[in-house]
Amino acid sequence: MTSSSNILRSCLVTVILIASVVGMSAQTPPKRRVTPVETPATVTQSINEARNDTARIMQARIARSTHFHDEQGRTVYVDTVTGEQWMDSTALLPVVRMKYPLWDAASVSVDIWDPLMRAFGQDYGLIGFGAEVSLHNRYKPVFELGLGMADHKPSGNNYTYKSPMSLFMRIGMNYNFLYNSSPDYQFYGGLRYGFSSFRYSIANITVDVPYWDEAAKFGIPSQTSTVGWMEFVLGLRVKLWGPISAGWAFKYHSILHESKTAYGKPWYIPGYGSRSASVTGSFSVTYTFSLSKLNKGGAGEVISSDEQSSAAPSQESEESVE
Repeated sequence: MTSSSNILRSCLVTVILIASVVGMSAQTPPKRRVTPVETPATVTQSINEARNDTARIMQARIARSTHFHDEQGRTVYVDTVTGEQWMDSTALLPVVRMKYPLWDAASVSVDIWDPLMRAFGQDYGLIGFGAEVSLHNRYKPVFELGLGMADHKPSGNNYTYKSPMSLFMRIGMNYNFLYNSSPDYQFYGGLRYGFSSFRYSIANITVDVPYWDEAAKFGIPSQTSTVGWMEFVLGLRVKLWGPISAGWAFKYHSILHESKTAYGKPWYIPGYGSRSASVTGSFSVTYTFSLSKLNKGGAGEVISSDEQSSAAPSQESEESVE
């Protein structure tokens, strides 16, 4: 009897539990299913977000481009869709390492072109001197000082042009194209401004007077003139022995300004030469001495490897990227 009641009680509890579970599941609401709706705004959202993203735009452009390197080592991209060539303006070019220190050397020179020409009969010009400072064996400020004079009697003409000894100066800069090569050999271009204030006169002007059957002579009194000119230089310098070197330079010059005089313009200008000749030359002998003691880091520490790597990507990293 007892066992039958226990079985009945167990069945009743089971029925109650099943009913409770069924009732709870019936009260839970069904989950809603949302179907996404695409509108013009949602379609263009990603495009608008990336419109001002320079990095993403550049990556996409590079991805559809091929590239080559120009003569200056820069990477030029070619868009395979449009054929347009372009360069990444955000890419840094490698910094050219200076092989020589800032204060590299100084030199003094004497221009013996005019003395040589006077030995061969030229009747104007005298001598010139120069001083130069070499910065990285690349940039070279120049100061030149000299003396000039003239006692010129043109063949077939009836006058003598005279200009007493006068001072001239030139100041400018040379650029050594071989700056990372040996300083024993230099090929350079330069720019100068020249200036001179001088006096000149014309004597023994002879005029034939047929009526009196004789010649009349007169002269133009001394005039003072001030002339300034610009000068372009292209030169070559080669070491001879020790600190001594020699070199040629070819010069193209043009008068910028000059003062007015009562009897016309001067024929000869100290430091410039004949005003009718726009091209001239020089031949200089130079003595050079080192300035390396002025550099704190010494001659071999112009740009450290850390400074160069922080300033621009190294060559090895560029090659690995390519």
